Amino acid sequence: MSSIRLKTEIPGPNSRALTARRSQAIPRGVYASTPLFVRHAEGAMLEDVDGNRFLDLGGGIGCSNVGQRNPRVLSALRSQLDAFLHLCFQVTGYEGYVEVAEKLNQLTPGKFAKKTFLVNSGAEAVENAVKIARAFTGRPAVISVEDGFHGRTMLGMSLTSKTHPYKEGFGPFLPDVYRIPFGVPANARLANRGPMTSEQVAEQLDQTFRRVVAAESVAAIVVEPVLGEGGFVVPPAGFLPALAQICRDRGIVFIADEVQTGFGRTGELFACTHFGIEPDIIITAKSLGGGLPLAAITGRAEIMDAPGPGGLGGTFGGNPASCAAALAVFEEFADGQLLARARALGEQFQHQATAWQKQRSFIGDVRGMGAMQAIEFVEANGAPCAKAAKKLVHHCLDHGVLLLTAGTYDNIVRLLMPLNMTDKEFSEALQVLEDGLSTAASELGELAAAVRG
Repeated sequence: MSSIRLKTEIPGPNSRALTARRSQAIPRGVYASTPLFVRHAEGAMLEDVDGNRFLDLGGGIGCSNVGQRNPRVLSALRSQLDAFLHLCFQVTGYEGYVEVAEKLNQLTPGKFAKKTFLVNSGAEAVENAVKIARAFTGRPAVISVEDGFHGRTMLGMSLTSKTHPYKEGFGPFLPDVYRIPFGVPANARLANRGPMTSEQVAEQLDQTFRRVVAAESVAAIVVEPVLGEGGFVVPPAGFLPALAQICRDRGIVFIADEVQTGFGRTGELFACTHFGIEPDIIITAKSLGGGLPLAAITGRAEIMDAPGPGGLGGTFGGNPASCAAALAVFEEFADGQLLARARALGEQFQHQATAWQKQRSFIGDVRGMGAMQAIEFVEANGAPCAKAAKKLVHHCLDHGVLLLTAGTYDNIVRLLMPLNMTDKEFSEALQVLEDGLSTAASELGELAAAVRG
């Protein structure tokens, strides 16, 4: 029996009615990537208010690694609801906050002493990580990378590369924020696949330190181990270790933003493990809370202790229910099965998508790590092809599969499926993708049997 069930046109009448109410009640700036309104979700399945069932390859933008309504998470939440809901940790402590901090100190890369501070969201974690780095170093400047995404706060937007829609009309942005290539300049990524030597990375940074900002003014470099919103770009081999070493040599705090890559998404609990790096500070959020808002800043104890008493805080950060959910998430990953599942999903997608790439000239790249996978669409001349990505996403939505786009040019389709998605569900979703590629090829005037040269 199919997991997908479509009872009405998409969107159905109830979703359309709610869309009309939404337009009257909610600012237009709150973008809706789909016209759906959901009334129930389970695992990797979403059911909308019209009774249509979809397979979810978006995962709440990476927040549902352990699946919707994970039983272990629900059990932990029910227990916490019977105790208390909010006790602002800075006023009266509770064990759950301490337990989450202890687990993160234990599980994140690095054998050194660590401490953890809990907040509400990834953007808030980015803000606080930079605050802590500035307090520790006494320096003002921060460096991020091309196509990086770090949130929608003023500092988050300043660090973020993509202008539309995230930064349009919101400037001026914060000073002393600079940007370097993510190993290879963005316009050369598809052509340059080779590893980078430490000397090449050093030369790249040296030019930045000579021409843009002095190394001794830089408090931190903030980088996603694998770019998220920027297009699921895996860095060239050697880039991140060399960058981390340069930070150590120059007294710069190396901050790894694992908001999207963390908690099993790439087949390891943290993506940094793939690259053998031990960040000074690691930022986690999204799937950390198992569906509830929670984020964390975990770092070297001496760095985390730089701000004075009262310098860090927040009313809802480390909410008791979110902490209970996070502890359940740690338990879900403890036996390694979800990590193995992430790797298996990635391998299955790579096998299928590389076959599609040989058949479809508009597929410029298939890439990813673990269950963080993407297809990049290009024109015949290699330019970004956003219309192909858009056509695929629309076809899949109309046929019961939810997908998201990404990338500076919106020409990348990304997969962030829950890691407990079954083989049957994933195969069904992939078939819809394959059909969507055929439809897109036909509409774009490409022969179905076109083979790359």
